[in-house]
Amino acid sequence: MRSQRLYLIGAGVVARYHASAATHLPREVTVAAADPDPDARAAFADEFPDAALFDDAAAMLDEPPREDDIVVVAAPPVIHRDLAVQALESGRHVLCEKPLAMDRTEARAMLSAAREADRLLGSCACRFAGAPSTEAVRERLDAGALGDVYRATWSDRRPRSRSGVEYQPGSRWFLDASRSGGGVLMDWGPYDFHTVHDLLEPVAATVSGAWTARPATAVDPTDVPNDVEQHVGAAISYDLGDGRSVAVTYERAACTHGRAERTFELEGTTGAVAFDWIDETDSLTVGGDEGGEAVSERVEPDREPPAGADGPLGVHDRPLVFFDRAIRGADSPVATGADALFDFAVLRAVYDCAETGEPVTVERGTVANGQSSDRNGDGGRSS
Repeated sequence: MRSQRLYLIGAGVVARYHASAATHLPREVTVAAADPDPDARAAFADEFPDAALFDDAAAMLDEPPREDDIVVVAAPPVIHRDLAVQALESGRHVLCEKPLAMDRTEARAMLSAAREADRLLGSCACRFAGAPSTEAVRERLDAGALGDVYRATWSDRRPRSRSGVEYQPGSRWFLDASRSGGGVLMDWGPYDFHTVHDLLEPVAATVSGAWTARPATAVDPTDVPNDVEQHVGAAISYDLGDGRSVAVTYERAACTHGRAERTFELEGTTGAVAFDWIDETDSLTVGGDEGGEAVSERVEPDREPPAGADGPLGVHDRPLVFFDRAIRGADSPVATGADALFDFAVLRAVYDCAETGEPVTVERGTVANGQSSDRNGDGGRSS
């Protein structure tokens, strides 16, 4: 049986995560990586000595494509669109690191290229998908245990967790909006919105009351551009397919002088559930009514973490494994095509609303300028 081919555009830390994830695919995988930085290529070669290395992505992709080839774009967001389009035009499926692009116009161009090539475009925003805690919440939603869900709180406030400062301090490009597209919202927002959308399956979202801020600290970098937000919030009203709506209070901070807090809670007409989709095996807090009295209990999620061909999947293994399942037509929580664009468009709507002060509505059916029945068309979880 011939091997599957994995092409990595970028040879840094994130690219190495994907190369390691290849061991969880069901077939033997040959790995190639392209990066103009010789130090990055050398570090990659130390960890993956059998990989083919290139200094140019075009040279790496200059061979006839196969049906199951996968290209992972693992470079700064400012070049996601150009690299993804190049890879799609080479006839290969593309899995793009988060955030998908710099803005919605770029993301639409990527989706258009995927449709033209009849290849799948996926997003790495699914890193936390399949978590036991999240799947336990999904089971309760599917069983109607919460009644009609009408409200959600999605808040993660970290006093000092800025990419490029406290986290990955060597990657200062995170702080430069011209390269990253934004701050904490572009960094963590893809995971937030993928998880919310995967659970609620909305058909539209209206973002209002959005705001962004950049709290100052004594260690703020002054030797590089530092113009991205580190604290963001919004009110989001989601329309569901059955005509109901859910009001979501959203907040995300990588720097705040306020208290640290992490709250993920869904409230319905007959019950509520709070959970932690990041601390994946944490128990749920389930609330409800018993004889007219408010009751609450801790419930352990009765599920195992997702697994691949070689055992349990870590969060950095999942995007590649889930995307591979999608291109083979298997059930997968990865967001592809118009679904990936919807996730990203809601994220960008927060910026647009914060800038203009006006509500912004995103509709799943029109986010890509029209529906499509191809493999990058609209729909729910890949199947």
